[in-house]
Amino acid sequence: MAEITAEAVKALRERTNLPMMECKKALMEADGDQEKAIKILKERVKGLQVKVADRVTSEGRVATMSSADGLSAVMVEVRCESAPVAKGDDLLFLCDQLCKQLLNGPGAASPDELLSQPCPDKPGMTLRELHEEALNKIRENIVVARVLKVAGPVASYTHHDGSLGVLVQATGTNATAPVLRDVAMQVAALNPGVCLPEQLDPTTVAAARAKETEEAKKSGKPDNIIEKIVDGKMRLFYSNEGVLIAQPFVKDDKKTVEQALAASGLTALGFTRWRLGQ
Repeated sequence: MAEITAEAVKALRERTNLPMMECKKALMEADGDQEKAIKILKERVKGLQVKVADRVTSEGRVATMSSADGLSAVMVEVRCESAPVAKGDDLLFLCDQLCKQLLNGPGAASPDELLSQPCPDKPGMTLRELHEEALNKIRENIVVARVLKVAGPVASYTHHDGSLGVLVQATGTNATAPVLRDVAMQVAALNPGVCLPEQLDPTTVAAARAKETEEAKKSGKPDNIIEKIVDGKMRLFYSNEGVLIAQPFVKDDKKTVEQALAASGLTALGFTRWRLGQ
């Protein structure tokens, strides 16, 4: 058997980012052959994935990233078993690389499709290999659960603890307007049910309008005035029903979200709000 030197172990560790003892064991099995040792380590990762696959992943992170021009944004959810791992550098780096590739690459419809793509900051490595490296190093179940990319104007927001992420889309030409991120933060904080009135149940809306119309008619005012009264009542109804654009804007409650966006030449289109594990 070839002598396994400290330099050889160090070289393998630098290539794999795995513990020294794991690298030494693999080199001993491979009789000092670095490439064969890497194959052995990869096979162990596959075995580890099977071993930990059924473990509960109740921790993790929802990460977001937006392009500088505001014309695209992404969100990924990575789950793990423990809070320390969720806050650790390895998982944070994995989230960062997934977001970068999803944002700047060809896109991906699924986690598996994204994992097959290159790792942006580690030439020659795929995201799957980065994921396997993290799994082998940390030794707990790590799952890339969801991925999403949307076109802009769009802003993204991640809650400070990584438990919540939001993407807010709009139409208009002012894709980098700060108000769009403000609205994303509002979605995170207030959890509206829908973005637009037309996304509510039409039957519920029709019933509410009929009720308000009947009440307004009791005033005996002209039809055109009654219509304005009903429209005002319906704006309040939409706000109470959790329609984002009808809610008071958190940074200026004299305006609705719709009005705040309009002041920057934007019209809300929709939002996606992910809570970790939900």
